Amino acid sequence: MHTQAQKDVSVAAHFVRAQGSQSPLVGAVLGSGLGELVHELRGPTEIAYADIPRMPRSTVAGHAGKLWFGELGRQRVACLQGRVHSYEGHAPEQIVFGVRLLAELGCKAVLVTNAAGGIRADLNAGDLMLITDHLNLTSQSPLIGPAPSGGERFVDMTEAYDLGLQAAARMAARVTQIPILEGVYASLLGPSYETPAEVRMLGRLGADAVGMSTVLEVLALRQLGVRVGGLSLISNQAAGISKTHLSHVEVQAAALEAKPRLAGFMRAWITALGDTL
Repeated sequence: MHTQAQKDVSVAAHFVRAQGSQSPLVGAVLGSGLGELVHELRGPTEIAYADIPRMPRSTVAGHAGKLWFGELGRQRVACLQGRVHSYEGHAPEQIVFGVRLLAELGCKAVLVTNAAGGIRADLNAGDLMLITDHLNLTSQSPLIGPAPSGGERFVDMTEAYDLGLQAAARMAARVTQIPILEGVYASLLGPSYETPAEVRMLGRLGADAVGMSTVLEVLALRQLGVRVGGLSLISNQAAGISKTHLSHVEVQAAALEAKPRLAGFMRAWITALGDTL
């Protein structure tokens, strides 16, 4: 993170702290249609992105654009209700501004969520997939630029998705009896959905699900030493697998249907983190 980006995040964090928010231990990034999880928070407070200095704003339906604080699963939590994307015209450093802010506010772990198209045959609309690894096919990185201050120059991504947080997710699935699958998430630029040929290519490359977000945030968090857990809601089968044409309305509908299971799982996952933080 270059000097100006650090200054911008520090300005935003100073403003947020001045609103009286307690330092969170866990952060969450709530992707397309998944923002309803904030209503599970105890003692919630909210700040609109528009009120936070230097904070980029989302223009996509299903991304409310608010930073929430509260308690979930006996942990102090900060939630980004919506994110910004490359296809909106944002530079990589803007895309990761929100997660860098979570780190600056004190989050030791961040759970990133998204809606994704299922590539693997057993992934269907409504399934939850624990992300165990990813493919960055965006040709972008938020780490490009001057050498960082306080972060690694060359970031090890061997365990991009923390093994301890993965174990906690599996425990949460057992406790709640909410089934989760596991797989590799591929991120492309969008905003067009992939062609059937591209989906076949992605499957051969090892991708189980595909979307348009998340991986740049993970890169930024790992550079700062923040532990990362990832979860995809499979909102549809990818092009060529799905029998229907794809639409963002379908994505939002799948998120609405999955809301009770997703909220229950996320609450149990955060609880299962326990003393690991």
